[in-house]
Amino acid sequence: MTIKSKRFRRANSDEEKRLSKGPSKDRALEALDFVISVLKEHEKDLDRLIDRLGKTTVSSEKIGKVEERITTIQNEITSLIKLVSALSETPSRAQGPTVVFKCKNWDEFKVLAKGADAVSLNFKLGERTFQSDALKGGRVLTYTGELPKGSALLKNWVCDELEVSEDKIFEGVLSVK
Repeated sequence: MTIKSKRFRRANSDEEKRLSKGPSKDRALEALDFVISVLKEHEKDLDRLIDRLGKTTVSSEKIGKVEERITTIQNEITSLIKLVSALSETPSRAQGPTVVFKCKNWDEFKVLAKGADAVSLNFKLGERTFQSDALKGGRVLTYTGELPKGSALLKNWVCDELEVSEDKIFEGVLSVK
């Protein structure tokens, strides 16, 4: 064997002994420093991702509020469309004379005027009579007769009798010209 090969074997066996004992402290510290620096980079990346996620969440909340507003507007538009449709479906006054029904019997007037669009009342206290006109389906219904007892309650009585809300009844005369 040559001197060179003996030295090589000895160097090789020294390296093997060192490796068999485990890595040196220096190498272990270098590896630990490397792991720590990689973890710090990952921490920075995670912080950036968390910031972006926070901004996305805020944007999602804003989008939710906008969607709520759109839904509200859509509901209002639907209501307006229904209202316009209902108004266009109500019969408009045709050209020519308006049909006026003059009822002499309260019960007949009551049947015809139930659910009227508007009702008017006109009191003639000196004669102890009243006149009630109702607008229903583009027709005017009229009744003139004696005041019921307790004239102060006449409006409430007409509400109950005709099944019309009180805000649709007014004192005066309903006429179409």
